[in-house]
Amino acid sequence: MKRTYSFIAFSSLALLTILIIQINWVFQMATIKEKLFSEKADIVLAKTVAALYNDQETCQKIEASAAENTTGTITQLGVVESQVIDSLFAHYMAFYDFNIDYSFVISKPPNKAPDYLNYIYNKNLEGFTPKNQLELKLIFADKKQFIWAEMSPLFITSILLILLVLILFWRTTLSLLKEKRISEHTTDFLNNMTHEFKTPITNIALASKMLGKSSKLSKKEKIQHYAEIISEENQKLALQVEQMLGMSALERGEIPLQKTTLDMHSIIQQIIKSAQLQVEAKQGNLNLQLTAKQAVILGDKIHLSNMLCSLIDNAIKYSAQKIDLSIQTTSTAQHLSIIVADKGIGIDPKYQKKVFDKFFRVPTGNVHNVKGFGLGLTYIQSIVKRHNGRITLKSQKGQGTVFCIILPLHPIQVNQLQSPVIVN
Repeated sequence: MKRTYSFIAFSSLALLTILIIQINWVFQMATIKEKLFSEKADIVLAKTVAALYNDQETCQKIEASAAENTTGTITQLGVVESQVIDSLFAHYMAFYDFNIDYSFVISKPPNKAPDYLNYIYNKNLEGFTPKNQLELKLIFADKKQFIWAEMSPLFITSILLILLVLILFWRTTLSLLKEKRISEHTTDFLNNMTHEFKTPITNIALASKMLGKSSKLSKKEKIQHYAEIISEENQKLALQVEQMLGMSALERGEIPLQKTTLDMHSIIQQIIKSAQLQVEAKQGNLNLQLTAKQAVILGDKIHLSNMLCSLIDNAIKYSAQKIDLSIQTTSTAQHLSIIVADKGIGIDPKYQKKVFDKFFRVPTGNVHNVKGFGLGLTYIQSIVKRHNGRITLKSQKGQGTVFCIILPLHPIQVNQLQSPVIVN
């Protein structure tokens, strides 16, 4: 974990450094673009004034307008003169790829500096208005418009690249943490598997050893007893191996579901017969309330039966002392809900989102009083999803757990009310 956190810390620091460098680069580029703006404005203004020198008629009209205007500081140009100057500005603005809104005036000094002085560029017109000392002013409403237009492609690209790097970084980090969790779960699984396999292997070894001492076994009943032990323990091992292989095959989609029309009430009642014996053996209580008005679905009988058996088996295994198990069904117009509740040891809130992960088991230290590989709830969730349903979990540590499975009803089932079945 120290290496993991060190990797995350150094990577975050590197990305933060890149972000700071990028922001600094943006400010530097803004300064450069501002200088470029001023240079382009001066060039356009100089080119326009130089072009006016070659238009004697327009120069004379500007001089005449300046001579007539004796009260104001801004000369009132004629329409023709304004159009000539505007066309020159437009030509050179386009030539130097200077795309920004502008205006212009010809003024007499001294003139009061306007509020937008930073966006004004002056050029003296002494070359053709020596008497009035006029100035041609090129005015921009907003210099930022040009700077943004110049910087936006690179700026947006850099931001997108930074976001992409951040996303990839966090996805890599999450993948790393996920791989670490999987590694931890795999380690726990191997520990659980060792404990699960140890008991039957030990029993088989002992029974085989006793059978090997055939000279000391005088009764056939003892031989049969040891043979039965070997057979039973071998079946346990086979079932455990089949559980692991079956889960892997189900995840790969290699086990197709054989969906038929099923009455879930009938399936639940069949499963309850064997569960009832376990509950009664421990002097527990089983409350069955099949109150759903509609319980016919389209599903795989074997997998749905195994799913319910696993839920009920978990409820029995994780009951601290006296078993108090409740199974209830309800229905809506489109869905059937199967609720399995117990008053067992419950699940700590920090583990409730993880219990459906493959191989995950709630940590119990070195105590392995409850058998399992951490595949049961993963299998249940997989079966529910493959039946287009969903499963929810509510639990409080020390107070019990409630699982609710919601499955879609058969699309063509007859809307026929069923009589509620209540068994205590």
